[in-house]
Amino acid sequence: MKMILASASPRRRELMKYIAEDFTASAIDCDESLPCGINPFEAAEYLANLKASEASRLYPDDIVIGCDTTVILGDNILGKPRNNEECIRYMQRLSDRTHQIVTGCSIIYREKVLSFSEITNVTFRKLSEDEIIRYAATEEPYDKAGGYGIQGKGSDFIFNIKGDFFNVVGLPVTRLYQELKNFQKNI
Repeated sequence: MKMILASASPRRRELMKYIAEDFTASAIDCDESLPCGINPFEAAEYLANLKASEASRLYPDDIVIGCDTTVILGDNILGKPRNNEECIRYMQRLSDRTHQIVTGCSIIYREKVLSFSEITNVTFRKLSEDEIIRYAATEEPYDKAGGYGIQGKGSDFIFNIKGDFFNVVGLPVTRLYQELKNFQKNI
């Protein structure tokens, strides 16, 4: 049996190498609409399960791992900014505040399903308008939830992290490793 990472994210693919040397990454196309009224802290796990379920249909004899990461400020999910103006608004809102990064993971093998979420608290330092405008003018923020990359130029904005750094990048390496190890023992 093979291991399938149901993700198009190059960052997740790189981090997955810390967990397993032999896996296949597969971009999964599915409807990522959230149900109306879903708790923001449950959204990432919900989407991870959707991706893993779809991948499991394509790879029924393999272990499938689906992941999704959300950035939550208050009760709002900050997705990938659609344009420069939205990126600037995100950075202004995140400045000098703490937000949560939630990565949901779902592991599926045939009828067996294990899902969990990992939460990391990230605090931004106070950002100047000039810093925000310069950052929004780069290409970095536009393919990342919350509009920043902690592994890139966005690292300059971080004052404090409580939790798994890799979770902020998009894959809770330590927790996923442990959960996957236990999952494999029981199949």
